[in-house]
Amino acid sequence: MRVDSLGTASGPTISWRVIECWGASISIFLQAGAFLPLILSDADGTLSESAKSMLRLPCFPVYAFTIVILIRNFPQFLTALRRNLIVPLILVLPFLSTLWSIAPPTTLRRAIGLLFCVLLSYVLAIRFTPRQLLFLLFVTLGTCSVLSVVISLVSPALASMPDGSMRGVFIHKNVLGWYAALTILVATAVLIDGTLGLRRTAFIVLAAGVICLASSGSMTAIIATSVAYCLIGFYSLLQRSSSIGRVVIVLFFIQLSLGILISLHEFLVPALEALGKDATLTGRVPLWELVDREISDRWFLGYGYQAFWTTANPEATHMWLKLGWPAPHAHNGYRDILLSFGITGMIPFVLMLPQAIRRGAVLHCHDTQYGWLWLNVLTIMILVMNLTESIFFVQNDAIFILFTAAIIMFSLYAPVVSLSRSPPRQAPSRGVASGLQIS
Repeated sequence: MRVDSLGTASGPTISWRVIECWGASISIFLQAGAFLPLILSDADGTLSESAKSMLRLPCFPVYAFTIVILIRNFPQFLTALRRNLIVPLILVLPFLSTLWSIAPPTTLRRAIGLLFCVLLSYVLAIRFTPRQLLFLLFVTLGTCSVLSVVISLVSPALASMPDGSMRGVFIHKNVLGWYAALTILVATAVLIDGTLGLRRTAFIVLAAGVICLASSGSMTAIIATSVAYCLIGFYSLLQRSSSIGRVVIVLFFIQLSLGILISLHEFLVPALEALGKDATLTGRVPLWELVDREISDRWFLGYGYQAFWTTANPEATHMWLKLGWPAPHAHNGYRDILLSFGITGMIPFVLMLPQAIRRGAVLHCHDTQYGWLWLNVLTIMILVMNLTESIFFVQNDAIFILFTAAIIMFSLYAPVVSLSRSPPRQAPSRGVASGLQIS
């Protein structure tokens, strides 16, 4: 069977491969938060406690699917664990943080949810190649974007926020923007790849993603999409260059990125004020100032995994009163890591990122058969999104699941590609797939 083929059932029986493909697609769809939260939410997009309880129920079939697939592929799961020890180390932190958490029951409950999400990431990494995962996302996210456009035409009241912004099949316009950005990336990757034979469909999905992105008005998603297209150009140029040329390109790109970040830090607020825009980034700047003070109070261990943003925490309540609105998180994934774990959690996370980015780039340049471009772009794209949103370590969230799956997949394939670049006597006999045993 071809490695990049998703597989089909033969005869009247349903093969395990079909179960894996459908189960993964449905799991991503449910974890993306499409439809169900929208149906159960109030008109302003808020969820009652009973609605939140009901939304936990669809997670259990996802957890069951994850456990079954991992049990059936336990040797590959152990291989994935061994090839990147930082991921399981970071996964242990939420449970350890119950020892110092200001809300231990909340931390433990959410840590269990995060555990199953990361386990689903392992399922995606060990059972699908990058191109297979691209196809699954193309179908799943493309369906969400197309249906968002359809519902906005059929039932504008349901598909719109109180301020008139489009939210489609999601509970909030920002969530629609995030998944529209991912849809645009995935559709563009399908067009560039060309091997899936879905160019016409990809154009339709791309158009739906652009409509959703523009109608949502999410600046985070718009910036992330712009960054994604710059990264597509960067990685494409990197793959076509020689060894010395790659070093020059990487150094130039790093310097350019640092220059842009420094410029944004120094000139963004004055530029917004000059243009008459919200210089507080919709309340984020004053929020970050208050959050930084709280981080400094518990800089070593933090407050416990997702324990800070609870009504039982007086510091959070005091912050909400100062701000005048109940911030659900820090609107910055890096700050939320510090709130949850302090530098104890930030250090391994920061150490993991350069290694993952390097491995992804190596795979893109030296293992062209699987189509690594979009996974490399996705990883950095999510890093950019977390500058103004909190996606890291969010349980039952498809974006963090995909981010973790990409990192695991990089570490899973990189050693095999390294072997294949060695002298012929050391090369694996059946290519990259032989080292992973993907059927």
